[in-house]
Formats: sequence, structure tokens, C-alpha cells
Amino acid sequence: MRTWTSTELNKIAEADELELASLRRNDTLRNPVTIWVVRNDEDLFVRAYKGRASSWFRGTQVRHEGHIQAGGIDKDVTFVEETDDDINNQIDDTYRAKYRRYGARYVDPMVSPEARATTIKLLPR
Repeated sequence: MRTWTSTELNKIAEADELELASLRRNDTLRNPVTIWVVRNDEDLFVRAYKGRASSWFRGTQVRHEGHIQAGGIDKDVTFVEETDDDINNQIDDTYRAKYRRYGARYVDPMVSPEARATTIKLLPR
């Protein structure tokens, strides 16, 4: 399994937003969506604030592969659902810290049970 380089982790984690495009069954990329990204240790995570009904989240569940762009990094990735409560608690804390300047109106949905149910770890391919 491939891992992120420290440069990739730092640049992506420092970016406020990430562009994510999931791969369709026919090997073409969907239109990218702009979402928040956080780093926890040596891993990168994203969530869908609208929960599992979010169209971009559903797209990640088709092939579990796609492409991201953030902080000057372009990378093909694999999407892996994260269900560990301890890790999700850490991710909640990271979302609160990184995006607190946007206020509770935007941060609270990202740490809600609905969003937590869509936590995806991004693995480089």
C-alpha cells in the first residue's frame, strides 16, 4: 500500500479546500466537488456534511477510486470508509480546530453523526 509523502500531507492538510472527483464505472471522472479536508497523524480525511445521501459521497462508493487536488498536489486516490469511533473523535477535533474561523454554522454539520457516517480516508494510488 502506498503512503503519503510528508510534503504531500503538509500541502494538502494546509489547504482549506480540496477538489475531489470520484471514478465512474466507465473509468471517467465525475465533476469535481470542493470540500474540506483534514489530517490526522499520517492520514487525510474528508466528510460529506449532508451525510450519506450526498451525491459526491455516493459517487465514492461506486468504485472507491478517484482523484484529488489540493495545495498544489494532484493525486489519484482510493476512498476507504473510516468507522473507528476513536479516530472519528480525533477527526472531529481537527475539523473544529482547523475550520473554527468559519463558526459553528459551518463546523457543527461537519462533526454531526450524519457527517461522521461518511468519513473517508484518502489513500494515494
